[in-house]
Amino acid sequence: MISSFLQYIQYEKRCSPHTLISYETDLQQFHTFLTTSYELPSPETASFPMIRSWIVSLVEEKKNASSVNRKIATLRTYYKFLLKKNVITSDPMMKVKSLKLSKPLPQFVDENSLNQLLDTFDFPDTFAGHRDRLLMELLYGTGIRLSEMIELQEKDINTHEGVIKVTGKRNKQRIIPVSKRLLSLLTTYCIEKKQLFPDGNSHVIVTDSGDKIYPMMVYRIVKKHLDLATTIEKRSPHVLRHTFATHLLNKGADLNAIKDLLGHSSLAATQVYTHNSLEKLKNIFEQAHPKA
Repeated sequence: MISSFLQYIQYEKRCSPHTLISYETDLQQFHTFLTTSYELPSPETASFPMIRSWIVSLVEEKKNASSVNRKIATLRTYYKFLLKKNVITSDPMMKVKSLKLSKPLPQFVDENSLNQLLDTFDFPDTFAGHRDRLLMELLYGTGIRLSEMIELQEKDINTHEGVIKVTGKRNKQRIIPVSKRLLSLLTTYCIEKKQLFPDGNSHVIVTDSGDKIYPMMVYRIVKKHLDLATTIEKRSPHVLRHTFATHLLNKGADLNAIKDLLGHSSLAATQVYTHNSLEKLKNIFEQAHPKA
């Protein structure tokens, strides 16, 4: 039934390839555990104690809580599918609880440091240099996810309206306004890209040879440039998304507007950025108030 389930989430739920791989990996690991520990031929007949035993074994292996919770979520989805298909009559996941997570504050780059990087750094006057600059400006200027930027296509850019159309998780689309500066960079870059690769693909951000860019290359580009601007531990594309949201909030943007720009399904996911804003207010208070 695992193969049927994977087809279900791929074609009916339209999960991303990354999510599909995660589901498959989790279920295969669970299947292996059941076979080894209980000589159980398939997960369909697993009981609550067996599932709990697997979770305990993961914790004992020092797996982090978020990783374990992802596997629990996989099993929840899988057993709901089995119920729907009448393969089982009761859900063994009903009593299973997710592990408690500590919630570290999102890391972000200081506004002055990032602006100095983008305004004064001498990006090479080459296609690669122009691409790298646009990549950094696009991630920070729109707050889009890594996967969303990789999949962004030229047809998604509306120069007349000054917006881009982004396809996010579960193929949900949203419209994000872009600044005149970023729109100018996009327009100039796309013209140069068309001249260099007239028969190239329609994706906006491409490699030096005109192919669709890939995650590891984006990570390398972002880290290379953030190394010049910050000493924070994480220097990844997602940090620029956090920075986008934090800077907007610090400038007084409405939380609901930030939620829509980020493509969050609920306000709870966006509220984490208020903690960073509160920290800034505390620092200002301590520095400025005579009785602080």
